[in-house]
Amino acid sequence: MRKILLTSFVTLSLFHITACHHDSDEQPMAQSTAQSKTATPPIAQVDSPKESLQWLNQAAQDRADIYAPFELNADLSSLSVRQKSMLKLLIEAAEITDQLFWEQSYGEKNALMQKLSTEQQRNFANLNYGPWDRLNGDKPLFTSIGEKPLGAQFYPADMTKEEFEKLNLPDKKGLYSLIRRDGSGQLRLVPYHIAYQSQLSRISDLLKQASALADDPEFAQFLNLRAEALMTDDFQPSDFAWMKMKSNPVELVIGPIETYEDQLFGYRAAYESYVLIKDLSWSKRLEKYASFLPELQKGLPVTDAYKPPMSGTGSDLNAYDVIYYAGHSNAGSKTIAINLPNDEEVQLKMGTRRLQLKNAMKAKFDKILIPIAEQLISPQQLKHVKFYAFFANTMFHEVAHGLGIKNTLAGNSSVRQALKENASAFEEGKADILGLYMVTELFKKGELEEGELMDYYTTFLAGIFRSVRFGASSAHGKANMLRFNYFKERNAFSRNESDGTYSVNFEKFQQAMTELSHDLLTIQGDGDYQKAKEWLETKGVIDSGLQQDLSKLDKANIPVDVYFKQGVDVLGL
Repeated sequence: MRKILLTSFVTLSLFHITACHHDSDEQPMAQSTAQSKTATPPIAQVDSPKESLQWLNQAAQDRADIYAPFELNADLSSLSVRQKSMLKLLIEAAEITDQLFWEQSYGEKNALMQKLSTEQQRNFANLNYGPWDRLNGDKPLFTSIGEKPLGAQFYPADMTKEEFEKLNLPDKKGLYSLIRRDGSGQLRLVPYHIAYQSQLSRISDLLKQASALADDPEFAQFLNLRAEALMTDDFQPSDFAWMKMKSNPVELVIGPIETYEDQLFGYRAAYESYVLIKDLSWSKRLEKYASFLPELQKGLPVTDAYKPPMSGTGSDLNAYDVIYYAGHSNAGSKTIAINLPNDEEVQLKMGTRRLQLKNAMKAKFDKILIPIAEQLISPQQLKHVKFYAFFANTMFHEVAHGLGIKNTLAGNSSVRQALKENASAFEEGKADILGLYMVTELFKKGELEEGELMDYYTTFLAGIFRSVRFGASSAHGKANMLRFNYFKERNAFSRNESDGTYSVNFEKFQQAMTELSHDLLTIQGDGDYQKAKEWLETKGVIDSGLQQDLSKLDKANIPVDVYFKQGVDVLGL
C-alpha cells in the first residue's frame, strides 16, 4: 500500500503496512521519533546554516514544478461534534510522525532549511523530505550535497554491508530498531520505542485522548492498543483489533510500516500516517470481491508449491477519502491504496484489509494519467483509458499483495529476507501483474460489469508510463520499468514510429501477463536473490527510446505526481 500512485481508489497497507504500501511479511506498524543520543551523525547532512545551498543547475530548479497541487477534503457532515474533535487529535498525532520520518530519512530538518535560500527550494525539500529528488533516482538537487545514503539514517554512516552480515545480534534484521555504534565503536541495536521515546509518548497520549472521543467502541479500543504498541514496538494486539473494525467511519493508519526507505537491506520500517474517512456507498460496491481470493489463488499460473492455501477469511475491501498524509506516505510519490496488516500471523488468522483512497486516486487520474495517455497512447486506443479501469487496476494491485507466496520454498526465510533490497520492487511488480490477472479472471466470470478488457489493458499500459516517472529510487518505478521491458520483449504492445504513441496487442499482452506472473512468483518462491538482482539491473531500467518518449511528457508540462493542501484549516475544523 504501499505505495501505488493512481487516480482512483487505492488500497493502502495499514498496520504493518505494506502499502503498496505493498504486502510485506513483517509485523505491524510502529512509530519513531528523535534520534538516540548514540546515533551516528547522518551522511551528507547539512551541519551548519552558515552558507546557503544553490540549485545545481536550471534542470534541478525545473524539477520543483513536477508536482500538481490537490486539496484533501471530505464530507464530514455525518460526523458528530465529538468525532470532529477526535479528527484534530489524530491529525496532530500524524504531524509528529512526519517529524519522525524526517529524522529517519535525512536527519535534522531545520539545519537543511536554513541552508536553502528560496521558498521554492524549501518547498521542494519538504516534498522530498531531504535534498534528494525522490522521483529522479534520489539525485542531489543542491551544491555541496552528496549522494543519499542507501540505508538512510537507520545505520551508521561508516557501516559496510559486510560488517552488518557478520554482526551477531538477535533481531538484527528487525523492523523496529536502529543500528548504532556504542562508545567503543561496536554496533548495537536501539529499539524505536527507546530511540524516539519523547515523540512516541506524545503520540500515544494523543491517541488515548482520541479514543475517549470515538463514537465507535472498536475504534476506541484500537486507538488505546495502538497507543500502547507505539511505546513497546509490539503491534500484534492492535493489528488484531484493527482487523475487527467494520463500521467505524473514521480510520487511522499510523506507525513504522513500509521498508522502502531502507534501500541498503530493506529491513527497517519508516514512520507514516493516514487519517481517512470511509465512503460507505463505494465500500458497499467493493464487498463482493474479497470472497474470490481463495479461488483466484488456486488459479495462479504456477505449480501448487508456489500458491499455498489462501490466508485468513476476513479480507475485505473498502473505499475512503484520505484527509491527511504524513511521513513516508507523503514523501515524493503519494500512495493511493493500502493493504494491511503485514503481520503474517494476523493474516493467517484474519486475513487483511484493503483501503482504496478514491480522492487521491481521482486526483492522479485527472491531473496525470489522462494527459499522459493523450501524449503516448495511440489515438485509436485512447478511448479505452477509463477511470473505472484505473480504479480496478489499482484496487486489485493491493488485493494481489495477498496472493502468491510469503515464505520461500526452502522454508528457512521469508521472501522479503531472501530478496533483501530487491524485495520491495519484486513485491510491487507481483502485485501489479497479479492485479491485472485478477481483473482478467473476474471479467471473464462476469463480475466486472463495466467496459471491456481492452479498457483495463490500455489503462494499465498508460499507468506504466505514469509510474516509471517515479524513478529508479522507487520500488514502484523499478517494478514498472521491469514490466515495460518484459512486455516489450514479448511484443505485448507496439510503438508507432510516426507519432511515438503505443498500442496494446491484446492477445500478446494477455500472454505476457500470464508469463510474467509465473516468473515473478517463481523467483519469489525460490528466494532467488541473484536472479532478482539481475532482473532489476537489466530490465528495471529506462532505455534511450523510452526516455525520449517520456521527455514529451516533460515538454508538455505534465506533472509527475501531486502534493496535498491538507490539515485542520482545509477541513474547516
